[in-house]
Amino acid sequence: MKKIMLVCSAGMSTSLLVTKMMKAATEKGIEIDIFACSESEAKQKYNDVDIILLGPQVRFLLSKIQKSVEGKNIPVAVIDSIDYGTMNGPVVLEKALKL
Repeated sequence: MKKIMLVCSAGMSTSLLVTKMMKAATEKGIEIDIFACSESEAKQKYNDVDIILLGPQVRFLLSKIQKSVEGKNIPVAVIDSIDYGTMNGPVVLEKALKL
């Protein structure tokens, strides 16, 4: 089962997006674990995830997190601002799985 971690400033703003992504996964019959956390919590979970997505508000962390997971084959990407703003869980899930 894949694990996707969404990182934002405090781990709160991504909670609704996680819910919508999980709903989309359930509808497609995909077994997946998706959770949100803050930047400070994320550091402790790098080894436990398959994909890391950053909220647009923390896009500045992209290169820092990519360096932290270098050599671990963990893709890191920033969630598209429009998809994030509209809380488009199905699209964010699809993009994440393509990583």
